[in-house]
Amino acid sequence: MLKTVYLALMSIYFTSPLFSQTTPKKELKDLQLTWEILENNYKGINQTRSALTIRTSNQETLPSKGWKIYFNFARPIKEQPVTGGVSIKHINGDFFLIEPLPDFKGLKPGVSLRTEFVSGDWLVNATDAPAGFYLIRDNEPEKYYVIPSVVAIPSTQNKQIMRNATDHVPFNTPALTFEENRKIKNLDPKIKIFPTPAHYEETSAVFKLTSGTTVVADPAFQSESAHLQRFLTDLLNVGGKTGTSIHLDKKELPEEAYELSVKNNSISIAASSTAGIFYGIQSLKTLLPPAAFKGKQTEVLVPGVEVADQARFGYRAFMLDVARNFQTKKQVLKLLDLMALYKLNTLHFHLNDDEGWRLEIPALPELTTFGSKRGHTLDEKTHLQPSLGSGPEIQGSYGTGYYSKADFMDILKYATERHIQVIPEIESPGHARAAIKAMAARNDPDYFLHDPQDQSEYRSVQYWNDNVMNVALPSVYHFIETLTREIKSMYSEAGAPLKTIHYGGDEVPAGVWEKSPAVQALMKRDTTIKTTDDLWGYYYKKVDQILKAEGLYLSAWEEVATRKVMKDGQKETVFNEEMLGKNVHLDIWNNMIGWGQEDLAYKFANKGFQVVLSGVSNMYFDMAYEKSFDEPGYYWGGYIDVEKPFSFIPYNYYKNTTSDRMGNVLPPDFFNSKEKLSEKGRKNIVGLQAALFSEVSKGPERMEYLILPKLLGLAERAWAKDPKWAQEQDAEKSARLYQEAWSSFMNTTGKRELPRLDYYAGGFKYRIPGPGAVLRGGAVEANSQIPGFLIKYTTDGSRPTWKSKTYTVPVKEKGTIKMAVFNLTGRSGKTITIHQ
Repeated sequence: MLKTVYLALMSIYFTSPLFSQTTPKKELKDLQLTWEILENNYKGINQTRSALTIRTSNQETLPSKGWKIYFNFARPIKEQPVTGGVSIKHINGDFFLIEPLPDFKGLKPGVSLRTEFVSGDWLVNATDAPAGFYLIRDNEPEKYYVIPSVVAIPSTQNKQIMRNATDHVPFNTPALTFEENRKIKNLDPKIKIFPTPAHYEETSAVFKLTSGTTVVADPAFQSESAHLQRFLTDLLNVGGKTGTSIHLDKKELPEEAYELSVKNNSISIAASSTAGIFYGIQSLKTLLPPAAFKGKQTEVLVPGVEVADQARFGYRAFMLDVARNFQTKKQVLKLLDLMALYKLNTLHFHLNDDEGWRLEIPALPELTTFGSKRGHTLDEKTHLQPSLGSGPEIQGSYGTGYYSKADFMDILKYATERHIQVIPEIESPGHARAAIKAMAARNDPDYFLHDPQDQSEYRSVQYWNDNVMNVALPSVYHFIETLTREIKSMYSEAGAPLKTIHYGGDEVPAGVWEKSPAVQALMKRDTTIKTTDDLWGYYYKKVDQILKAEGLYLSAWEEVATRKVMKDGQKETVFNEEMLGKNVHLDIWNNMIGWGQEDLAYKFANKGFQVVLSGVSNMYFDMAYEKSFDEPGYYWGGYIDVEKPFSFIPYNYYKNTTSDRMGNVLPPDFFNSKEKLSEKGRKNIVGLQAALFSEVSKGPERMEYLILPKLLGLAERAWAKDPKWAQEQDAEKSARLYQEAWSSFMNTTGKRELPRLDYYAGGFKYRIPGPGAVLRGGAVEANSQIPGFLIKYTTDGSRPTWKSKTYTVPVKEKGTIKMAVFNLTGRSGKTITIHQ
């Protein structure tokens, strides 16, 4: 690129190298961006002041006019910048643009533009940074120039770190981590099967597993026998000695239950159902030493055990959002292998949202030809606008992608072979922007989801003003009917079970439908609809009827079983009695501690609804592990580490909930006024579900980082029987039992399951935490949350590697000490620094 001279402003506009390209280029390195949080709780309000700095290179310029910079930012920008000579405008959702004001003078080479702005809510970590920047010149609006990712400047001051005066969650430090890690004792795992079986006893027997080991199966278990045979073929070298056998036997046991017996020359897995046999096989896999998964083995020694086991909950689910950021079919199949290993039996598949539609529907091709793509657009006539930092390029972005019908059926078949049901979620009537825009592009009145005459004004939680279906339109129900039939057909063709479709139901904002001619016409025809609030029940009654006609039941988020009524001049949310007795399954996400609805799940269950415990406070895996600037993830629901799902008590989570999402210790009587789960209510708890919403889950490695090892805690609570520490009434004894169980779990995690996952199904990039460390007595003491992993360190300020010294005793050497935790493959987590 030719060097330019900073001439008169009009000359700059025409000759600046920033505009010298005639085709889009992958990266515009002439601009560098930095962003920093200046002050949370700015002016004592729930808002934050932050600063974006744009710097030109030493040889480049930014002209005074003729350009716009687009970007995504997950907060509403409340005020125009106070400095910089530019404005920031909101487009829709999290999409904004920066453009010069008339008095902007342009930037000379090497000069910076700093613009400060105020946004709603709080900003704490690098995940909050604006992203997806690109530049457009006004005289070539179809061409874009990608700007390198913004550099987030770490926060160091309390006003940057603390959200407000009630925020008592400290930034994590090595010293805090050290104290938490001290609670975890170094133990030899006593139980070699995970999740913990109901009954487990080791014997003196040792079984030698070789390629010569035969599998003898009851005719009812041929599919499970084939699964086991494939696993053994992948595990073992050919040519092994014969004489040992594995038997898959039929025996009358409860559904999903199994018995596993390992003797010197035979292994027996017995069950009454194919699912029970399959879970027995998964237990056999976790019984094997983790080192066996490194590569082909000549023989594997299997310890003798006698096991009798069954699931605590019949519904053990993980929700994967692929709408916000897409995951490939390959990654979904890998996830199914992981779920199967740990006996999770339901994939809740979040296939659409405002930011994307991911499932091909042959009858409605626009859903994917339009709705699966994000990129630069001036009119959204062919694809959606950028969201969540996806940038201007359609291809190569996690914002673009979908599963073809063939892909989806492959996923269904793969899941079915592993005894996992796939529940498709079609978000409606809110969170439906991708579908609304796709059907507008189709331009077929039979499938319109939005009335162009509707002048209603609203903003969703994610700041969209056009993301809610107009439920007064008959075409909306034609759309739902078509989706239901098409999805059911795909399941049938794939030979996969389909009992329900999840039709969403969360976060429909106030103001929708209020100025809709279609709604006014419906109210005249149907006098039971008095206000727009009544449309909620109207919509889901019709959706439920559509599903029932196809032999399916309705699954939805908690809001679907509520309605709004006026009481004393105020709107109040109450149960929708019409939904009772219809086998509606509800995912209850709101157990936010401090929001006032901590008992919501128990209220629904006591009332008679079928409840899946999906509480954000323990089960939202998109929440960051800890409060740290460089720790990825959201935190609006609190910080969720591996202990949160492990410590969850399904039937009484009040028992060990001691603080709110801001880290404030709860008073002893906090839960006294909350509704307790009744015996009747217990029967309505269907099971547990963790969720990964994907705003920050970009790519397979980030996905695996966010869900592992958290998913092990979910698996333990969903499968294993109620632990003693949860049942113990004496608080001191309960705490002691809990710490013993927590140590045992983390030793199993670090010494058996994570080493297995280094190789299983191609290997997983789980999170490795930073070490804890304190400077005491002239030496640095360190520890790890994960027993069995190694701490490596240097004393010269260099980053530790696998070849660095291994920590065994406190470090007395002087210097800049850097430490990191390594797994046995040599992969490390966060590096910490201590100056001694």
